[in-house]
Amino acid sequence: MSIDVLDTEATLAALTPEIVDRLRTAVEIGKWPNGDRLTPEQRATSMQAVLIWEMKHLPENQRTGYIDKGKKEGEACDTDHNHAPHDEERPLRLI
Repeated sequence: MSIDVLDTEATLAALTPEIVDRLRTAVEIGKWPNGDRLTPEQRATSMQAVLIWEMKHLPENQRTGYIDKGKKEGEACDTDHNHAPHDEERPLRLI
């Protein structure tokens, strides 16, 4: 079966926050609001729709799966290494 890209875009454009909330809940509990179980394909498609909608409509910190790692003052990233200037060559170290 071939999925028409225009149909997919039209479907995504028709999603409202309420529909996305229902899809998100269905994915979380594995059931539709009427109690019917989602098939694996329905679950995957619903999750994709939720994630795509969130990418287009929500800031990063409100999206599914967002993890706030926080930053310490003066810290550029959360790895434990020295930062060299971008124009400085450094040997590659494999851990």
